[in-house]
Amino acid sequence: MSPSAIGASDGRGRKGTLLETTSLLQLLLLLSAPLESGAQNDTEPIILEGKCLVVCDSTPSSEPAGSALGMSVRSGSGRVAFSASRQTNHEPTDMSNRTMIIYFDNILVNVGTHFDQESSVFVAPRRGVYSFNFHVVKAYNRQTIQVSLMVNGWPMISAFAGDQDVTREAATNAGLVILEKGDKAYLRLERGNLMGGWKYSTFSGFLVFPL
Repeated sequence: MSPSAIGASDGRGRKGTLLETTSLLQLLLLLSAPLESGAQNDTEPIILEGKCLVVCDSTPSSEPAGSALGMSVRSGSGRVAFSASRQTNHEPTDMSNRTMIIYFDNILVNVGTHFDQESSVFVAPRRGVYSFNFHVVKAYNRQTIQVSLMVNGWPMISAFAGDQDVTREAATNAGLVILEKGDKAYLRLERGNLMGGWKYSTFSGFLVFPL
């Protein structure tokens, strides 16, 4: 075979090898493209200055805060809790109105500020399951007190203290209640007198979980 024929054959071989290599690289790029796009859809935290700020989920969220791109942001806005007590005696005859709402003049905890001290009414910031408990001490022996947890004017749970031989008996109860946003919860004195001195009578509640 002549040198020119050999050179032509080698040139064709090199071109064929180059085409095969190029085709192989293109195939590898096509195969790896879905893997790269899939990796971008995985849930990854956004790190800024060493702190994880937001977690983005490719799956749309049903939560109102989810909005676009299924983004969910954890914050302290969902924390709701309050606890209040009385520091003075509470006589129903001294009340200017006739609602018989039990007022609490000492706020111990008010996370979220959804308990109004002036009216002693808790307003639910969102729909959810709430836990309430109260401990109301009667003032005198031979007195019977009845206390009810009211939601929008309707009694949900009640408690009695009526032992005539016990001076400082307490009406105590607790329960879980589903509240809608804007619902109002408070304590109502049905009968008797309260002894709130020494922080004996208390009213507390908190959001267990939203719905």
